[in-house]
Amino acid sequence: MRWTLQPKPPTQKVEQLANALGVEKPIASLLLQRGIETYDDAKKFFRPSLEDLHDPYLMTDMEKAVSRIEMAVENKENILIYGDYDVDGTTSVALLSSYLLSYYPNVATYIPDRYDEGYGVSYQGIDFAADNDFSLIIALDCGIKALDKVIYASEKNIDFIICDHHRPGDALPKAVAVLDPKRDDCNYPYKELCGCGVGFKLVQALAARRNQTIEDLLLYLDLVATAIGADIVPITGENRILAYYGLKVINSNPRTGFKAILQQVKKETLNITDVVFILAPRINAAGRMKHGNHAVRLLTETNEALAERWAGEIEQFNSDRKEADQQITEAALLKIIENKEQDRMTTVVYDEHWHKGVIGIVASRLTETYYRPTLVFTKSGDKLAASARSVRDFDVYNALEACAAHIEQFGGHKYAAGLTLYEADYEKFKAAFEAVVAQTIDPKLLIPEIRIDAEIDLEDITPKFYRILKQFAPFGPGNMTPVFMSQHLKDTGWGKCVGEDKTHLRLTVRQRNSAPFTAIGFGMADKQDVACSGDVFKAAYTIDENEWQGTVTLQLKLKDIIP
Repeated sequence: MRWTLQPKPPTQKVEQLANALGVEKPIASLLLQRGIETYDDAKKFFRPSLEDLHDPYLMTDMEKAVSRIEMAVENKENILIYGDYDVDGTTSVALLSSYLLSYYPNVATYIPDRYDEGYGVSYQGIDFAADNDFSLIIALDCGIKALDKVIYASEKNIDFIICDHHRPGDALPKAVAVLDPKRDDCNYPYKELCGCGVGFKLVQALAARRNQTIEDLLLYLDLVATAIGADIVPITGENRILAYYGLKVINSNPRTGFKAILQQVKKETLNITDVVFILAPRINAAGRMKHGNHAVRLLTETNEALAERWAGEIEQFNSDRKEADQQITEAALLKIIENKEQDRMTTVVYDEHWHKGVIGIVASRLTETYYRPTLVFTKSGDKLAASARSVRDFDVYNALEACAAHIEQFGGHKYAAGLTLYEADYEKFKAAFEAVVAQTIDPKLLIPEIRIDAEIDLEDITPKFYRILKQFAPFGPGNMTPVFMSQHLKDTGWGKCVGEDKTHLRLTVRQRNSAPFTAIGFGMADKQDVACSGDVFKAAYTIDENEWQGTVTLQLKLKDIIP
C-alpha cells in the first residue's frame, strides 16, 4: 500500500471557512478539498436542493426529443423503450416507460439478450420493433455508437432518440435526437450523469410541457439514485442532488419492487453503499444469469404479491451469480499462475466456457489480487467478448483505443469497458494491450493507494465532529468517505484477531493520553505484529459507529497500519 496525503488547503482559507460556518478546522479543511470555499457553497453541499437541478432544455437536442415524443403521442404511435441489461439500463427503462405509461398507453419495453444480442442496440431489437409496428425507439444507456443500427432502423421507417452518457465516437448516429452530455457540442453544465440520469432529464423536460413540477417526479428518483451508485459516476453536482433525494425515497417510500428486495435482506435504512452492494447486484443478476426483462418487470411492478415472487426469483439469480463468479475467479487465478503471468503489467485471461454474465465481476476480483488493468474474455457466438477493469488514475478506455486494430467493437469509461474481437486476434490483442499499458502507465499506479484527506488527533474525534461528517454523505467518486491518519498510536493491550477464521484485527488504541478508541481492521490479521508489539504505529482509517448491546460508540475502521 502507498499512502498519499492530500495537499493541505491554505491556513488562512481554512480559518475563514471554519469561522463562517462555525465548524472545527479539520471539517473546514475537508470542505475546501472538495472545492467548497464559501458559506453558500457549503449550504448547497449540506442542503442539496431540487431547485439547483439544471434546466433539461440546456441539453443539445432536448427540444427535438420532446417534440418527437409529443408527435408520437398525438398520432397514437407505438413507442419502444430500449435499454441495456445492466442496472443503469434497466432502471432507465423502468423510469421512462413508467412515466410515459402514466399518461399514454402505447408504450412497451425491450432489453437485449446479453448472450444472443450482446451490448447495445441490436438488429434483432430493431426487427422486433418493425414486426410489431413501433415507429419510435428511445434508447437509454446505449446507442451513442450505433451508427449502422440507426440507419437500418430508418430504412424500416423507425425513428430513434438516443439517451446515452458514454463517450461518442468520431461521428454521431443520425437519430432524431442524441442526448449525451459528453457530446462535444453539448453545453449542458453537468457532464457526469449516468444513463438513467439522462433519461430523467428527458422526463423532466416532458413533465415541464405538461405543467408538472419536480415534486411530481420525486417518486422516480429511487431509480436514479440506484443507477448513480451502481454505475460509479461522481457523486458531485447534479448527481449529488439526485442521489440525496433518491435515497430519501428508497428509505421512506420505496417502489414495490425495492420493498420486496429489501424484505429478502432485512435491511431498514440504506445508504449509497447499501444501494451498491444490496440493490444493484440483485438488479444486475437478472441480466447476468437470465434476462434483464426480469429486472424491469420487478422495478415496474405495483402488485405486492407479484413483486415478492419476482424478488424471490432475482434472489435466486443472485445466488447463482455468486457461485459462478467464485468458481471463475478461482479458475482465472490458477490460469495466471499456470501461464507464469504473475509479473506482467496487465491481466488478460480467456476461457470459452466462462459465464459471460459474470466476467465483469471476475475482472474486478482479479484486480484485488493483481492490482493492474484487467480483461476477462469468454466465447460469445463466433467472437470473444471481454470486460475490462482498471486501477485508479489509469484510463483503460484510452488503452483499448490504442489497440483498436485488433478489436471488433468496444465502448465504456475510464475505469470499465467492454469489447468484442475475433478469436484469431486474441493473442495479437493480448500482446498489444500489454505493450500499450507498459509504455503508458506510471509504475506507481500498480501499487494500491490509500488517499488520506487529513492527519488528525484522536481528540478531534468528537460526537459533533462525526455528526457533521455524516452530513457529507452520500459518498462516492468525487466525494469519497474521508480517510484520516493519526500517528503515535498504541494498542492498550487488548489487540487480538477476531472473526470465524481469525482474519480480522480488533484493537483498543490511545494516542498519548487520549480516551481509548476501538479500531477494527477487516482482513488485517497480518498486521497484528505491528499493532500489538507494544511500539507506536500510525494508522489510516475512516470513522463510523459501532452498536453493541444497545450502546452506540464511535470506532476507527482501519485501512492500513505501519510502524
